[in-house]
Amino acid sequence: MVQYTEVMVRYGELSTKGKNRKDFIGKLAANVNRVLKDFPEIEVHPKHDRMHITLNGTPFEVIDEKLKKVFGIQTYSPVIKTEKSLESIKETALEIMQATYEAGMTFKVNTRRSDHKFEYDTNQLNSIIGDYIFEKIPGIKAEMKHPDLVLRIEVRQDAVYISNQLLHGAGGMPVGTAGKAVMMLSGGIDSPVASYLALKRGVDIEMVHFFSPPYTTEKALAKAKELTGVLANYAGKINFIAVPFAEIQETIKEKLPEGYLMTVQRRFMLRLADIIRERRGGLAIFNGESVGQVASQTLESMVAINDVTTTPVLRPVATMDKTEIIKLAEKIGTFDLSIVPFEDCCTIFAPPRPKTKPKLDKARKYESYLDVDGLIQRALDGIEITAIYPDQKFIDNQSSEDADLL
Repeated sequence: MVQYTEVMVRYGELSTKGKNRKDFIGKLAANVNRVLKDFPEIEVHPKHDRMHITLNGTPFEVIDEKLKKVFGIQTYSPVIKTEKSLESIKETALEIMQATYEAGMTFKVNTRRSDHKFEYDTNQLNSIIGDYIFEKIPGIKAEMKHPDLVLRIEVRQDAVYISNQLLHGAGGMPVGTAGKAVMMLSGGIDSPVASYLALKRGVDIEMVHFFSPPYTTEKALAKAKELTGVLANYAGKINFIAVPFAEIQETIKEKLPEGYLMTVQRRFMLRLADIIRERRGGLAIFNGESVGQVASQTLESMVAINDVTTTPVLRPVATMDKTEIIKLAEKIGTFDLSIVPFEDCCTIFAPPRPKTKPKLDKARKYESYLDVDGLIQRALDGIEITAIYPDQKFIDNQSSEDADLL
């Protein structure tokens, strides 16, 4: 196995940010440091054109999966830094090629030289190193247009950097560069995907999750927290805000017509999310609504529900169909957890015949029968905030606790 000395990170979309570029690169460096916090020996050096992650003995393979999930990284390469002598370049190039070459692969050499005082120019190095690889690796073939391996040699002022891998990162913008918001997270498939898409555009999100004990179980709450743990791989840490909702649901069910239970419940959820957003310094509310997917997601329902706030409500999966959402959920690792059958508060009190085209004036009228301020305040008084880190487990812990009670 090759002992790479560092990782070279390329920024991609950050190159368009002009005068703000420095701030974006600084945020990306902070996010990389956070994701790699378990490797204190690693050093992160953000520079204008790219970022260098010095491994100091840490195997590249150990951090590869973590870097894949850092938004703001377009591509990255594990490299070996070597001295500026022809023999060192040859030996390092051969070591890297032998470690990655498989029978039948083609290659080419691509040299860049910022140190123009180096004794060999790019064409000379391409030829010398290419001939050396031919000599040492039997059967290897050259291909200029679409090679399997591109041996990249960068001759800089301080050293020579060599790699033959170009790995794709998560793209997008560094989390935190687009401001802060709250995400209304259920235990289903859609809202985790919406969370991922919000993070990808640089939004620093905090999860707001409504739970209704004793109607919903501790396992349902643990599931939502564990989904947050999966998503924290893309953010480093996400705050999870659990909001008790049982009293509100019981009151609505007792006092309002069945057809408007869902509409008024959602109005309360949005009110609570908006108050929490304001208290936490957020600028917007995100959710996982997809137009027309269920009764609460028709345009008429959205009008009746959004009436309670002027805060922007953003819906990243609004125009995606279920197949597209599921495919993305599988890609980011939330699907299998989302379909675990622990009911959340949105399903347990769902009326059999909800209004798909609720009237705004009726929603306001029915809501006026309730002590809205008192219900909201008691829910806010009961919120619990938990900081959740990548891949943190909660369902297994809950199962262990249940076993201890038996």
